[in-house]
Amino acid sequence: MRCPKCQNQDDKVIDSRTSRDGAAIRRRRECLACSNRFTTYEHVEQADLLVVKRNEAREAFDREKLVRSFTKACEKRPVSIESLHAAADDIATDLEASGQREIPSKRLGLKVMDKLHSIDPVAYVRYASVYREFQDVGEFINEIESMEHRVPASVVHPELFSQR
Repeated sequence: MRCPKCQNQDDKVIDSRTSRDGAAIRRRRECLACSNRFTTYEHVEQADLLVVKRNEAREAFDREKLVRSFTKACEKRPVSIESLHAAADDIATDLEASGQREIPSKRLGLKVMDKLHSIDPVAYVRYASVYREFQDVGEFINEIESMEHRVPASVVHPELFSQR
């Protein structure tokens, strides 16, 4: 592992423990060159899942890109990074358990919106505005008003939002 401070590749593991309900291993490391301490996470490598974009282009599923999407939607909101990683882990697990190797981006976006709806309503509206390409304030208002009457998507479309 490369030290984030000096870029040296020699380090030693100081502490190692399971994290995120056993889905990852958290390792505390110390650089042997500059003594900087840093944390790394080890995940099981996901099967080759492809996301089929709107234009039919395909790209490899990237869990970290999913975490970045959650993080951006929840920016300056009282949401822990652990809950965002857990949401990303849930989605990745669901996708892998589906047995499909190609996932439409629309399905992935709906899963993200469903998770965000339960995590933080403001983050949900932020994500929805980009995902659904809102063009005016009226669309924001309609989405916010519909949230009060919204049945969770996992109840409406269980085939799209399988629960563990």
